[in-house]
Amino acid sequence: MRNKIIIFTDGAAKGNPGPGGYGVVLQTDKYKKELSEGYRLTTNNRMELLAVIIGLEALKFKGSEVVIYTDSKYIADAVNKGWVFQWERKAFRKKKNSDLWKRFLKIYRQHNVTFKWVEGHSGIEGNERCDRLAVEASEKNILLEDKGYIAESEGGILFRND
Repeated sequence: MRNKIIIFTDGAAKGNPGPGGYGVVLQTDKYKKELSEGYRLTTNNRMELLAVIIGLEALKFKGSEVVIYTDSKYIADAVNKGWVFQWERKAFRKKKNSDLWKRFLKIYRQHNVTFKWVEGHSGIEGNERCDRLAVEASEKNILLEDKGYIAESEGGILFRND
C-alpha cells in the first residue's frame, strides 16, 4: 500500500500581473521534494493553479491518495464547491485561466485528491516554505514566458481558451 502524499502549494505575482512564480512541496513519510519556477508576466491566480498542476504532474503513480494544502480560496473553492466542474460543462466560456483549468482536470482525475484550505502566512511550515519558493522563483534573473497569459500592448488582458 502506498503512503498518502501531502502537497503544499503556493503562487506569487508582483504587480498582478507582473513577474510571478510557484512553489511546491511534496512529501510522504519517507520522501520530500521541492519544485519552483518563475515567469516574466503572469498573475497570482495562474501561479496558484500552476503550483497545484505541477505538484500533481510530479506524482509517479496514478491513483495516488493526495492531500493538497493551499492558501488559495480560488483553487480550494473551485474544486471543493464544484465550480470548476460547472465551468467545464459550459466549456469554460468567459472564464480566466481556462488553459490551466483544463490541464488541472486532466491530472486531477488520475488521482484521489482532497483539497484543504490553509490561511496564508499563518506559520504552517509547508505553506511558508512554498511561499518562499514562489517568491524566490519570481525574482530569478531568467524567467519563463507564461504562454497561456497574453498581455496586449495597450494594457488589455486576454486569456487563451486552449
